[in-house]
Amino acid sequence: MASIYGKNLTVSVFGQSHSAAIGCVIDGLPAGEKIDPEVLTKFMQRRAPGQNRYSTPRQEKDRPELVSGVTEGTNGEFVTCGAPLCAVIRNTDCRSKDYDKIRDLPRPAHADLTAQIKYGGHQDVRGGGHFSGRLTAPLCVAGGICKQILERKGISVSAHIRSIGEVEDSPFDPIKPNAQMQLLDTRDFPTITPEKGDQMKAVIESCRMDQDSIGGVIECVVTGVPAGLGDPMFDGVENRIAGAVFGIPAVKGIEFGAGFEVAKMRGSENNDPFTIENGKIVTTSNNHGGILGGITSSMPIIFRVAFKPTPSISKKQQTVSLSKNESAELQIEGRHDPCIVPRAVAVVEAVTATVIMDLMTTIK
Repeated sequence: MASIYGKNLTVSVFGQSHSAAIGCVIDGLPAGEKIDPEVLTKFMQRRAPGQNRYSTPRQEKDRPELVSGVTEGTNGEFVTCGAPLCAVIRNTDCRSKDYDKIRDLPRPAHADLTAQIKYGGHQDVRGGGHFSGRLTAPLCVAGGICKQILERKGISVSAHIRSIGEVEDSPFDPIKPNAQMQLLDTRDFPTITPEKGDQMKAVIESCRMDQDSIGGVIECVVTGVPAGLGDPMFDGVENRIAGAVFGIPAVKGIEFGAGFEVAKMRGSENNDPFTIENGKIVTTSNNHGGILGGITSSMPIIFRVAFKPTPSISKKQQTVSLSKNESAELQIEGRHDPCIVPRAVAVVEAVTATVIMDLMTTIK
């Protein structure tokens, strides 16, 4: 079992939901880059559990300990030294007994069954083990560090909740989303339109009270990326982003630019006209989502990610008993998110920032 992604900059994720610790190793970070620990902690808190009614009540501070790859700067910051950076996050609030029955009764829509088949019962079932959303915390460490470096290069990554259930937020402006991105920095609940956020919270609360869960869509945008990054066919920017995004548990789909809507368009509607603005080639629309032929065009990179509802719900569900090889009923116990989408916004930003940082290492 290996959980590694990236090419020139690689991220390796280790640990399980209820192991002593989780973490990551980042290799390929340039030396001499400053990391502000307060900014990193603030970013990590956006994903951390136990902060409101629409997330799991599990209490984890998620304060990463940087054990290698950095030296201390003069103003309390860390500075990368070129060696592999290892970050460790201690697990402090585990209730493994809640998962005793899962070993025999796999949860529908979860990886319990496929893990049992692949690893022959030796997998860690506590909290979902290495398949748990808990493992997105190390992804946020890596992405939070990359976001700081990219910001100094004029590249910004931002995301918001595009929809939860049937409630939809306003979309990013595909040409000039900067004002919306700045607005999101002030939001506790990451929607562009606050009223839509309130409606989404009501949907989540309704599902929670009904012992159920709900899915949603996250929209992400990247600005400031220069033209020319990426390659055609199998190593395009869409491929690289999609590969990393699908490493986030519960992701079921991704679309770039106008996405699946292009199937309804004529070429004259879909094609983005080129023009000159301040001496630079740009497009007057952005159905291509900032990527043409797998290569960045300098327009904002925009994509949307679909998340399924949390599989662990308190309603009784039909499953099977692995020991008895017969149908069985399962009622899940423990602490789970009625909707993982609000906490996943930071995770989508994190993996995106890591991919963009990896791509930027090709620029000399």
